[in-house]
Amino acid sequence: METRPLAVLVSSLVSQALLLLLLILQSNPNLIIPSPLSQTLITLLHLFSSPNLTAATSHLPLKRKRRLEIDELEIQEDDDEEETEEEDNDHRIIEEMTPCSALAPHPNPDHFKLHFGMRSATFDWLASLLDPLIDSRDPSGSPFRLPTTTRLALALARLSTGADYADLSSRFSVSEPAARFCTRHLCRVLCTNFRFWLAFPSSPELLRPVSSGFSSLAGLPGCCGALAPARFHLHRGPATAFLVADVSSRILSFSVKFHGERSGFEVLKQSSLYKDAMEGRLLGPEQYLVGDESQNLYPWLMVPFAKPVPGSCEEDFNLALRVMCWPARRAIYSLHNWRVLSRLEKESAKVAVAFIGTCAILHNILLMKEDDSALADVGEEFLLSSEQYRNEEKHTADKKAILLRSTLAVKARESGTL
Repeated sequence: METRPLAVLVSSLVSQALLLLLLILQSNPNLIIPSPLSQTLITLLHLFSSPNLTAATSHLPLKRKRRLEIDELEIQEDDDEEETEEEDNDHRIIEEMTPCSALAPHPNPDHFKLHFGMRSATFDWLASLLDPLIDSRDPSGSPFRLPTTTRLALALARLSTGADYADLSSRFSVSEPAARFCTRHLCRVLCTNFRFWLAFPSSPELLRPVSSGFSSLAGLPGCCGALAPARFHLHRGPATAFLVADVSSRILSFSVKFHGERSGFEVLKQSSLYKDAMEGRLLGPEQYLVGDESQNLYPWLMVPFAKPVPGSCEEDFNLALRVMCWPARRAIYSLHNWRVLSRLEKESAKVAVAFIGTCAILHNILLMKEDDSALADVGEEFLLSSEQYRNEEKHTADKKAILLRSTLAVKARESGTL
């Protein structure tokens, strides 16, 4: 075994032992721990778990998985795919990179929005949050010596503008492999360490604020998310996806799969969200999601009536449903504001998936920071301008689903919100 991996392994075991010892001592009320001893244990634990050791572990061999699951963000490739020669080169860079200084303030207040897809305050906050993670790994033998802000700027410029690596190389005075590595490393960091920003609320209680938002929007109680399909074009063919969003267009769940002309409903049926909903683990008894005409009716998923009678409760319900689906469609339009998602043809499927997931996480980060830089400017009238109903129901729904939709239709007429 090489010396460096062996040192990392030993350090990891020592840190775990120190942590266990400290927990045992602190959990025993009959033991009085001398302050110097406690402080010494804490200091040693901090030393053995420092970012330097974290960086060193990046060189240990890890077993690759073809299927990446990030809470409700599910990413699946249909077959094994060898890394391209270009990707292999990312790990064998031996050239010295040109040092770059931190980004200087720019006189144009829209500079950060135009080039990085966010305000300068959001950029600074994100750089501070990700600093130890982004700066923890470089390709073997490649002393980048790039500050965190430059690494983040390189990646965000690629995601926000869709600029290719040659353009980024010229703009930031780094090599193309450096620009490629910084972009992909940001994707790894966000999709690995911050997947909880795309996690569907874990209990009916946590969904109540979501439900209240939809009730205020359309007057119907119980809605816990709007579901809408999306499509991305990759070099291996189209990728079909679906997302669930709350009333603010925050993404609550996201799934994408490759190959073929799969519908959004087919992708939905292969997700864990569908399985949890069908088995009653996702929502409470009176809670449901809303979808468009491409989905099927279930007790947990309300879709429009096919060919409603003009002036009826069913027509009112369909109108309410379309308004409630608007935040999910706005989220999709907003995702496409990250220009890289329309320029994925030259990326491998694995990298393209990481870009899609990263943009979804960044979308939620911007909403959390009340930054509307990448939020699509789409009015409700654009999404309500045409009627497209199915000629007939795609399948025979169960009685519970039919009864719930009929009850909500009556409430849609009584609420008079729209």
